[in-house]
Amino acid sequence: MRSKLSTEKLQELLASRDVIGASVAVVSQGNVDVVSAGLRDIETNSPVTTDTVFDAASLTKPLISYATLQLVDAGVISLDEPLASFVRPVVTDDPRARSITARHLLTHTAGLQNLRDKDPIRMFYAPGNWFSYSSVGFMYLQTAIEARTGEPLEATIRRLVFDPLGMELSSLEWRGAFSTNEAVPHESGARLSGHRAPSANASYSLKTTATEYGAFLSAVLSGARLKKQTWQDWFSPAVMLPQGALIQLDGPPHAQEPNIGWGLGWGLEPEFARFFQWGKMIGMRAFVMGNSESNSGFVVFANCNTGLRLIQPLADILLPGEHPAVHLLLKEVTE
Repeated sequence: MRSKLSTEKLQELLASRDVIGASVAVVSQGNVDVVSAGLRDIETNSPVTTDTVFDAASLTKPLISYATLQLVDAGVISLDEPLASFVRPVVTDDPRARSITARHLLTHTAGLQNLRDKDPIRMFYAPGNWFSYSSVGFMYLQTAIEARTGEPLEATIRRLVFDPLGMELSSLEWRGAFSTNEAVPHESGARLSGHRAPSANASYSLKTTATEYGAFLSAVLSGARLKKQTWQDWFSPAVMLPQGALIQLDGPPHAQEPNIGWGLGWGLEPEFARFFQWGKMIGMRAFVMGNSESNSGFVVFANCNTGLRLIQPLADILLPGEHPAVHLLLKEVTE
């Protein structure tokens, strides 16, 4: 990387973009440097530290894909076996759901909506036809992983990710110990209650620190614990995104993004050898981006709804160049 991020620079970015608190891990050639600034709680004036626990939101998904690919390498799961051959179809009354595979779920091409909300889960198109971002798909993937491993998802992720990478402060489940140094969510400057998922959820429930997610990012960049071909496939675009859209459920896209695709669990900028994922939940934002050729990247966690305002300047500093994915996210992932 051309320059490292200083505490003073991060404080300046927070102030200029109305962000309450943030922690950034900068990864380069296996080294992880963490910079934190701002407050984790505006009511107590508690500062963000390098060990402050944040909600990772959808930054959970790359950890799940990492574990899934390890299970593929071990022969526990196949990317192309229909999951309905060993678990109940995610939609029981639509035959198209019976052909969904792990590959479809990791590449967001399964034909499912993003969130369930109050609407029943349904199929919008035949699996494999095009990209439409789906958190529901990762919840279904969790069902398949638990069926094949015979253990809860938390146990699998601890065995394949947390323990090998020394991520002692990370979990998909709430722990009482988190409350001593947890980033509190803020929305429009107001403090909110913290998020506590009722159980492990492959789509969003990771709680972690920038330091520990930085360790994960370092492992991603080096290909640790994956076969070389599997690691290379992780960063190969399986599909290009619909032009100007992350969700495309009302029919095939009229055009595709020329420089933004998706692989087996990562968003990709293939022309620039970069991968990315964003995270968004009420009062919390997160973003990770890496370059597999330069073995460098960064992750940022912020505890307010304005947090994604940081990603453009951070990308400019830490991974300089064009950022088509950042431009799309700033347009599509609103505050």
